[in-house]
Amino acid sequence: MVTGTWILLTIYVLAVIYLVVKGAGKTKNISDYALGSVLFSPVAVGLSLAASMTSAATFVINPGFIANFGVSGALSYAVFLPLASMISLVVLTKSFRKHGQSVKALTLAQWIGKRYDSKSYAFFMGLLALLLLTFIVLIVVALTKVIAQSLNLNEFNVMLAIVIFVFGYMMYGGANSMVYTNTIQAVVMLIVAIILLTSGYEHFSNGVQGFLDKLAAIDPLLVKPVNPQSPLFRNFYEIIFAQIVVGIAIVVQPHIITKSLLLKKESDVNKFLVTAVIAEVLFFAVVIAGLYARISFPELSLNGSTLSNDNIIPAYVVETFSNGTFAVLVGLFVVLGLIAAGMSTLEGLIQSVSTTITSDLIQPLFGHKIQADISLIRINKVAIVFMALITIYLASDQLINPKLSVGIFAQNGVYAYFSAAFVPVIFGIFFKHVKVSTVFAATITAISVHFLVYYGLPALHQVQTLDLGFFTSFIEGKVRNPAIAASSAIVVSSVVGLMWHFINREKGAKA
Repeated sequence: MVTGTWILLTIYVLAVIYLVVKGAGKTKNISDYALGSVLFSPVAVGLSLAASMTSAATFVINPGFIANFGVSGALSYAVFLPLASMISLVVLTKSFRKHGQSVKALTLAQWIGKRYDSKSYAFFMGLLALLLLTFIVLIVVALTKVIAQSLNLNEFNVMLAIVIFVFGYMMYGGANSMVYTNTIQAVVMLIVAIILLTSGYEHFSNGVQGFLDKLAAIDPLLVKPVNPQSPLFRNFYEIIFAQIVVGIAIVVQPHIITKSLLLKKESDVNKFLVTAVIAEVLFFAVVIAGLYARISFPELSLNGSTLSNDNIIPAYVVETFSNGTFAVLVGLFVVLGLIAAGMSTLEGLIQSVSTTITSDLIQPLFGHKIQADISLIRINKVAIVFMALITIYLASDQLINPKLSVGIFAQNGVYAYFSAAFVPVIFGIFFKHVKVSTVFAATITAISVHFLVYYGLPALHQVQTLDLGFFTSFIEGKVRNPAIAASSAIVVSSVVGLMWHFINREKGAKA
């Protein structure tokens, strides 16, 4: 397994370098880096979106939550979240694409700034986009777990190698190479999703009820639709409502919603969406493998050592596919798929966040000193180096001191970002004559409510016990659910935005 993984990684690295060189030759300016200059097929872009939207979180981290907490987690992550996100994707993509093309935006922050004619608001949204670094950390940690487990190597050294390699080649490729690599990665992920979903077929020898009986024998709560002992799936508000709200808003992340701008023809949009949705359905279903892992590791331990949430799936893959030549070959392909799941989103995040730093933060501040596109490309490379250093620092801490999982750390940052971006994007697409003060108020509200619910209320609750009804359980305990904070922020900021918009409109009508 170790030898095979080395060979596989070598081939993968060489293939990626070839595709990056191929794409880099066509990247002449920051616009090419952000949106590409190549005419890609809608199927390729759709697969690229599916690969970017589904990350190592879906293939590695989230199945660990399912292994820990059972069917309740599967309902949350495999049913309600994906259902809401895919409907949102279809509805928002077409409208955003039309607006995105008309304002010639390279980033989401730039789109928001041009839509509301406010450079300062674009700059503020660019600053908030730095919260996406938490998601980059999640993916790097997940990749580290998979590769270190497969090669029996030190986690810190593996993490360092991953950051140097991926951030290094993303300094040159951009969108032109990313669509190539994402398409290949998505195809690998599709095959691996099928392998993982069928890896537990023997558990269904007595039907679905027999499978559930095996889980119930380990812990009856594993087969319940809610798990009151979990920090994430305690009731239907948490499992259904919060995940639907988050699923709707999750699409406004820059590496997701801007993907449609890679299409050069309007007629390609439907084919692009159909491809993306079909692939996504399969990808999101992979979390069910966490239930197979729980049956394999009933006590969530291996060789006497307790498995952390983020180590469960890597251990399951190594254990399941290590007996016999054919099984090892399949296992190696699965390892490649898990790596591809991480790399695909990691590339998209590095590309979108670095472009935001360059175009929305550095250029507005020092634009008068930047004379040519070639200078922006160089600045973008420096931004990527900065991101790599921050990632190494944060990932090192998450490898040693995670709160249940690096997934909680990442969700807190990412959910805060798209909570803040939700109202400006939605209002910008569907409403006319919206004042910048309206959406800015909504953004400030979203950020404030998110961190108040996640940090402020729990801290206050420790000092003076708060009685918030059923909501009280969400602010208790060492591990809290970022989806509660995000859904609260999205709902409250939407109400604030609507009220502000209609008040301003009435004032305008009276004037």
